[in-house]
Amino acid sequence: MGRGLLLVLSGPSGVGKGTVRKHIFDHYNNDFDYSISMTTRDKREGEVEGQDYYFRSREAFEQLIESGGLLEYAEYVGNYYGTPLEYVNETLEAGRDVFLEIEVQGALKVRNKMPEAIFIFLSPPNLGELENRITGRGTDSSDMIKKRMKKAVDELKLIQYYDYVVENDDVDKAAQKIRHIIESEHLKVSRNLGAYTKIIEEMN
Repeated sequence: MGRGLLLVLSGPSGVGKGTVRKHIFDHYNNDFDYSISMTTRDKREGEVEGQDYYFRSREAFEQLIESGGLLEYAEYVGNYYGTPLEYVNETLEAGRDVFLEIEVQGALKVRNKMPEAIFIFLSPPNLGELENRITGRGTDSSDMIKKRMKKAVDELKLIQYYDYVVENDDVDKAAQKIRHIIESEHLKVSRNLGAYTKIIEEMN
């Protein structure tokens, strides 16, 4: 069994990464594992420890940074977000795919460490819709919304470093497109050459 694929979904804050990821895991018979991110931000209503995020203190998070225990991490509007490294490596080595849903800064760090990963950028239909989604959360102040919108424009400029872009105009359609991307990646000749070379050798 070969090494699994690392699948990275990211995009601007408020674009709906969590909603699309949840839809994929709730509506498809997936053969990949979700790598839960770690964060120092406060838990939002309805979020569950170990299911949505691992919620940690700033001190505990910085200890993991020091020890090299994170695949990537980023500080975003005053809070840390990161991906625990040990789980990702163990799962990939076991031949299973790992699905990451992370911020843009973190995705670019993963690209530097694991360029073989599949990078998918989830984009908003337009910036007006993105602002509506961020405002609609009701969790951010007007100053924070302005910061998030400025950050979103900067992040859209980084789309050139991704392999695919999927517009989140409809959650179900976006989820379907991401599933198709994953299926296509598994069908690439480069990932299947070993198996077919063996078949040819046996026939000869």
